[in-house]
Amino acid sequence: MNTLTDWLREKGFEPQNLQLYYEACTHSSYANEHNTGIDNNERLEFIGDAVLQIWSADALYHLQPRLHEGKMTTIRAQTVCEQTLARLNLQLGWYNFLRLGVGEEKSGGRQRPSILADHFEACIGAVYLDMGYGAAKKILDEYMKPLITASKPEDVTDFKTQLQEYVQTDNRQTIQYRLLEETGPSNAPVFRMGVFLDDICMGEGESSTKKKAEQKAAKEALRKLAH
Repeated sequence: MNTLTDWLREKGFEPQNLQLYYEACTHSSYANEHNTGIDNNERLEFIGDAVLQIWSADALYHLQPRLHEGKMTTIRAQTVCEQTLARLNLQLGWYNFLRLGVGEEKSGGRQRPSILADHFEACIGAVYLDMGYGAAKKILDEYMKPLITASKPEDVTDFKTQLQEYVQTDNRQTIQYRLLEETGPSNAPVFRMGVFLDDICMGEGESSTKKKAEQKAAKEALRKLAH
């Protein structure tokens, strides 16, 4: 198999808009180096993220025995996270179809969790736009649903939800996450996020994605509040 559409056809799907799948597999580093007329996959990543959120919410709502809202939120965050999406990308072999710029390829981008997770979301977004929610759901039901009831490693603990639950008893306190700094080249940015409790910075975190940096900031804030 040479393309994502080959993979889909082998699984019994009938993709129509081939350009969507090329776009889903086009990293910004490749788009910047080649004048192909195809955008990078960031817009499709946005769509795919939304599909994953509604799919995971629906799957958790119908899970038996029934879970309370707090537990559902935690499991969803643990399941739809960078590490899990990156592992699924590797499991399905979609990373072989990813088009990277020369520099990104040489620096190990094809194995970088943030890139793999974004690529997975973009591919789901392409499937949804081309063949509808049912096709995307079929893929997620087969490969992602088993992870919902699986034990979760420490590296995907949802510190953001824990922090929210810690402070929710005080209605006067509000939590905000803010971008403090962005450094590094465009194909390998580093984000420093801060978590603010009533405009007081309680924690900071750095990572290659804003989501992961927010988790680190929340972990630091929890550590401070617990002491």
